[in-house]
Amino acid sequence: MESIVQPGTELFWEALLVVAGLGFIELVSVLLGVSASGLLDDGFGYHGPGDHDAGLLGGWMSWLNAGGVPILVLAVLLLSAFAVFGFSVQMLAARVAGPLPMFAAGPLALMLAVPATRWLSRGLARIMPRDETSAVSQAGFIGLAGVVTIGPLDQGQPGVVRVKDQHDNIHNLRAQAAPGHLIETGALVIIVDGADGLFQAIPAPEEFSRVDIKRG
Repeated sequence: MESIVQPGTELFWEALLVVAGLGFIELVSVLLGVSASGLLDDGFGYHGPGDHDAGLLGGWMSWLNAGGVPILVLAVLLLSAFAVFGFSVQMLAARVAGPLPMFAAGPLALMLAVPATRWLSRGLARIMPRDETSAVSQAGFIGLAGVVTIGPLDQGQPGVVRVKDQHDNIHNLRAQAAPGHLIETGALVIIVDGADGLFQAIPAPEEFSRVDIKRG
């Protein structure tokens, strides 16, 4: 442990503390019925890997976020990789001649962390439920039944609806209630419209009460 806790690692410990803080914020936000990850994506105007005009993120996000994970997840991956590479660089340097100064160790760790984050993003996107926001593919979700997992849904802040497509793949869709509706968390809904990665839903009729939708 002494080879890690040494001068020149302060910034990397701070990165880990930020990761822990982001995880706590996301947990609390979900318990309160919103998603900090979704709010962050909305704030940056980012709607998935097909969004090449994502405001401040632009083409850089398109390259780094190749897997299409939410921005909050991407931040956790980047900070975690930065910390891991930073500790590793300092451990190796300490064995040779002593810890590097932070102005050298920090940029070196970041140079290693960026491509690692791109690779991790791709791998994680393959195993986690997709937050389907591509304007090209979203027409295929119109008419599907789903369950409100983060709500309630109204015409304000978007929530999340979990749907299963014809191939039994699960997708988490950012959604609002269609005008005139208020839909509680856990309710069955039908996706009726969508644009720019945001869908509209209405309460499902009686015949959809037994639709096989995974609620977990």
